[in-house]
Amino acid sequence: MMQLDLDFVRAQFPAFADPALAGQAFFENAGGSYPCQQVIDRLFRFYRERKVQPYGPYAASRLGGEEMDEARTRLAALMGVARDEVSFGPSTTANTYVLAQAFRRMMQPGEAIIVTNQDHEANTGPWRRLAEEGIEVREWRIDPATGMLDPEALEALLDEKVRLVCFPHCSNVVGAVNPVVEITALAHAAGAFVCVDGVSYAPHGLPDVGLMGADIYLFSAYKTYGPHQGIMMMRRALGELLPNQGHYFNAGSLYKRFTPAGPDHAQIAACAGMADYFDALADHHGLTGTPAARMGGVHDLMRDHETALLQPLLDWAVARNDLRMLGPRDASLRAPTVALDLGRDPAPVAAALAARGINAGAGDFYAVRALEGQGVDAGRGVLRLSFVHYTSADEVARLIAALDAEV
Repeated sequence: MMQLDLDFVRAQFPAFADPALAGQAFFENAGGSYPCQQVIDRLFRFYRERKVQPYGPYAASRLGGEEMDEARTRLAALMGVARDEVSFGPSTTANTYVLAQAFRRMMQPGEAIIVTNQDHEANTGPWRRLAEEGIEVREWRIDPATGMLDPEALEALLDEKVRLVCFPHCSNVVGAVNPVVEITALAHAAGAFVCVDGVSYAPHGLPDVGLMGADIYLFSAYKTYGPHQGIMMMRRALGELLPNQGHYFNAGSLYKRFTPAGPDHAQIAACAGMADYFDALADHHGLTGTPAARMGGVHDLMRDHETALLQPLLDWAVARNDLRMLGPRDASLRAPTVALDLGRDPAPVAAALAARGINAGAGDFYAVRALEGQGVDAGRGVLRLSFVHYTSADEVARLIAALDAEV
């Protein structure tokens, strides 16, 4: 079986060669990943050469616009969707807020949406506020013991009143990968649209959104080796049905309908560097086929590497009887985002790990509802350890040794 060439991967990230970060092992990737060299190069070039109003007739303007279009076109191809079904915004939180305003205008009092308590607040809070407009908000609750969402419990909430089902591809504290295809099929059978929060999943390999069937898929570029942008995929049929949230004269452009603010030209252009990086991985590992097929191969390489590194950490946590690990014990069922309830304040532990060169996080990570739904004191929070495909086995071994000393 083909394995990820970790030396090649790490050579694409300047952070690993920077003296300021020497000796540091980064385990807070769920809060934001290192950017790849391709993104840095494109961002630097745009600010140096093309920081003008794009889409004009002169070279700097024309090239700037072309690079913005390139980012949209190539990311869409990697995700198996149409070019104009991809749009950019300042963050996933902002994109979700705009979406909620669009649904507020489309829906009628008495109609319903379904949200979960497994989500990061960005994909639940804006939808819950629609209750103020007479929209019924139904909560699909996690199992308090496992943190998992049961599709059968969703079926009990679905009826002809439900217009939208919102859920995460992967929780940022539970870590479990939800069965998006199955959940989407259930929602569509009931006549509801689906909005998937992919922020905690996309860093582990962009999914083929076209095959998954979701109507909306959201993720954050800055957690996926890129600049600080929110990226949103919306099916054309839904995008044309929802009321325009952008300038009235842009209503005819699908990717502008849900961008009320002026776009960040430089950061959008730099997102093409994400596609450069994924293509470089595909080329280096000999992957062929359509862009989406090549991305699928990259996805599998990333996930296989992460799964192999994750299982020893899960085994360490399970063997401890003085803490509680949230989410599945099987690495193949989850992302490498591991939340530990220590039964005490995790902040001093995170600080002690930092002194050992292990960068981790402590707190609620905007997943207050998910923590409370599992009986965790959200005010105290959890210790979170998260990594991605550029992490090495040696770094995970260092992490476990540091945990043995400090937890």
